[in-house]
Amino acid sequence: MSSIQRYHVGPRLSEIVVHNNTVYLAGQIADTLELDAKGQTLEVLAFIDKLLGEIGSDKQKILSVTIYLADMADYDAMNIAWSEWVPAGHTPCRATVEARLADPRYKVEMSVVAAL
Repeated sequence: MSSIQRYHVGPRLSEIVVHNNTVYLAGQIADTLELDAKGQTLEVLAFIDKLLGEIGSDKQKILSVTIYLADMADYDAMNIAWSEWVPAGHTPCRATVEARLADPRYKVEMSVVAAL
């Protein structure tokens, strides 16, 4: 039987869950809500780097990302930041959808699945 490790456990969610050498990150949002979509995306990607690094993974091991945009008009700005960050030859599966996010100031949220 494999174990489940949870990190940064809160009352409603864990920021990281590891099971069977697979890493699941909770939806990541920017802290600086005054930023535009590109700025928020860069901040979210930095959080993803930090969280993956904490458990011994990295962006080259990302398997899948779901990107939630509050407004699809921000798709190009998000993609500029994404393209600067994602390693060539290691692009994960990805879906991008428009969604109403928890706070109207959020422009982007990302949920990640990665290998350990």
